[in-house]
Amino acid sequence: MFGPSHGIDGRPIIKAAHGSTTAGENARYWRHPGLPDVELLRASFVRHSFDRHAHDQYAIGVIEAGIEEYRYRGELHRAGSGGIVVVEPGEVHTGHAGLPEGWRYRMLYPEVPVLAEVARELGRSGTPAFAGSVLTDPATARRLRAAHLAAEHGDRLAASSLMRAALRDLVHRHARADRVRATPDSGRPTPSRIAAQARDILHADIVDPPALPELAAAVGVTPFALLRAFRAAYGFPPHSYLIQVRVMRARRLLADGRSPRDVAAEVGFADQAHLSRHFKRRLGVPPGAYRRGLATMPVPDS
Repeated sequence: MFGPSHGIDGRPIIKAAHGSTTAGENARYWRHPGLPDVELLRASFVRHSFDRHAHDQYAIGVIEAGIEEYRYRGELHRAGSGGIVVVEPGEVHTGHAGLPEGWRYRMLYPEVPVLAEVARELGRSGTPAFAGSVLTDPATARRLRAAHLAAEHGDRLAASSLMRAALRDLVHRHARADRVRATPDSGRPTPSRIAAQARDILHADIVDPPALPELAAAVGVTPFALLRAFRAAYGFPPHSYLIQVRVMRARRLLADGRSPRDVAAEVGFADQAHLSRHFKRRLGVPPGAYRRGLATMPVPDS
């Protein structure tokens, strides 16, 4: 095990990088060259702290150096050098340094159908669910990291082949064979159904949503009952959930090449600065850097 200032590759934790860089911190997003439904991030963070947020995709990473701490499913987790981090889609979590030196990691964000297809290849139905979030598995960690590096340096065939093999290892070794991700319930109005109805109303108009009393009235409950049901279902009160939805919608539009200024207005933020503030708190990079990262491949480290 390397000390807090070095990682599993033996390099210092703080290094120069292409992308968003702030006082020794750096982060770069890009799309996998051979698997368009997988996005990638390499980053070093020292002072940056992620707000509570969730992803539409799985978030799977390998810690290269230092320690990351994050809250997930009601617990504080610590992932050190060589550890694998897994966060399932829609699950609220945070992220910050667990050491003064910070942490360096490589993340991949496969869409749900990508892992569902991997599970089918292994003879499993549904989408994979993981019993743990911080996994100790050096062999799989090495394969995930190698696949991530290949997405920077390798050809499309090699990069996609290594990534599929690494994800297959992860699902085979760590996904619960007796457990799949839950699907929405049906039937009579329950707190989860009420929350889902309110969620659908918010999704229908993210730019000018109803006020809380109006939203509660639309689903037939009091504002307090709605707040309680909504937080239980999604981990956020409605106003915080809406910010999350706006950021994720902005992410999709930026990936399509739209400008941050236009995206900010389209998803309901007051201005580009408002979008940038919330976007970086949740994804680690500002909107412009995220857009540029998906448009070009990162330059290999020297």
